[in-house]
Amino acid sequence: MVAVAEDRLQAIRAAFPKEGLFAEKEWLLSPDAFPLDRKFLAELDQLGHRLFVFQRACNQLYQLSVKGRQPEWVARYLDAGKPKELIEFSRRKEIRDDLPRVIRPDLILTEKGYIIAEIDSVPGGIGLTDWLNQTYSSFDNDIIGGANGMVEGFRAVVSNGADIVISQESATYRPEMEWLAARLNEQAVVPQSRDDSGSLHDIASSGISDAGYSWRVVAAESYEPRDGGVVYRFFELFDLPNIPGIEKTLRANADGRVTITPPIKPYLEEKMWFALFWLQPLREFWRRELGDKYFIKLQEVIPYSWLLDPNPLPQHAVIPRLEIHDWREAAKFSQKDRDLL
Repeated sequence: MVAVAEDRLQAIRAAFPKEGLFAEKEWLLSPDAFPLDRKFLAELDQLGHRLFVFQRACNQLYQLSVKGRQPEWVARYLDAGKPKELIEFSRRKEIRDDLPRVIRPDLILTEKGYIIAEIDSVPGGIGLTDWLNQTYSSFDNDIIGGANGMVEGFRAVVSNGADIVISQESATYRPEMEWLAARLNEQAVVPQSRDDSGSLHDIASSGISDAGYSWRVVAAESYEPRDGGVVYRFFELFDLPNIPGIEKTLRANADGRVTITPPIKPYLEEKMWFALFWLQPLREFWRRELGDKYFIKLQEVIPYSWLLDPNPLPQHAVIPRLEIHDWREAAKFSQKDRDLL
């Protein structure tokens, strides 16, 4: 077993791209992939669609709040601290129904399963995971998704190529996205084979024949949008003031000349959605939009959360489940109660 483990480690080291995957990062290596049982895997397979429906409901709740058809304080909370121009852009009718095409729930494993710490719509690790799948599949046939699961999944949601636009703030992740773009471009070349008569035929399994299909990684600071293209936004919205010329890309998006994913919607990237999910005044909205089954299932994995609102409560009111009147009272909690928080 020791010899097998060492052989695997050597194979992993040999497969590591010379450019690296995360800038200036080193890795501890394991000869084995992280194990997941079949029951847990089945649960994760279903989680993806539940979270898509949840994000769609979040998008709708915000827009209904803006229109006064849901409590106006929902939009007020979500817009707090955001630049006026960014709020106005996020409300444009041209992107009204746009949702992130890639999300990653950050999961914390528990004794009874897992909970979701957050939903990240600008996740790092896509290229890294693709490399891990490809590398570990070379000696393990049970890798979830196989050698090409991540690259095929990414291509499925952004199918005709894209510009992966990365800011300097996110430059750590550039090597892994260049790895991913190279893998995607490899599959853009439709391989051919000869039949018994000597005639050439495309190999159908590739499924890609569009001459315009291409992927490239470009710096956000010097990016020039291409009409009809897709921009995969690999930078946070708080980084917009540090990106010169970004207005051209935003204008192209507003004019319908390019598509940006994840969309320019700061309200969708707020961490407070989990708190809004648990608020009693919004309960019927969530039940209606998610359906009873998804609503109950998400209650099992979305941790109870609170809005940290500095406004004073009435003297007779308390913060739900904590039974305190003011957040400063939490400083007096026991160690056990602080761990809960």
